[in-house]
Amino acid sequence: MRNEKLIHALGNCINHCNYCADACLDEENVKMMVKCIRTDRVCAEVCAALNQVLSTNYKDVQGLIDYCIKVCNACADECEKHDHQHCKDCAKACRECARACEQYAA
Repeated sequence: MRNEKLIHALGNCINHCNYCADACLDEENVKMMVKCIRTDRVCAEVCAALNQVLSTNYKDVQGLIDYCIKVCNACADECEKHDHQHCKDCAKACRECARACEQYAA
């Protein structure tokens, strides 16, 4: 299956974004984490949408892939601003997902 690698990367990104958003809520200064939490949630939703569409035979997915790359990179950029391990792990998963999207689209 051509999209197996991308589906795996999307699932990994979804899991890390959801975990990061939840872990951010436990941080001492939650106000400082608001943008991270919001970006995590949006990234998880966009990745989930692309994951669902890829599970069909629908071929016109380039726009959604491009948006997923944009959102994953924005999430990674935000998470990289924080020193928490969950943010670092999330940023890594987001970068890997963006790369998998780029490779799929190539």
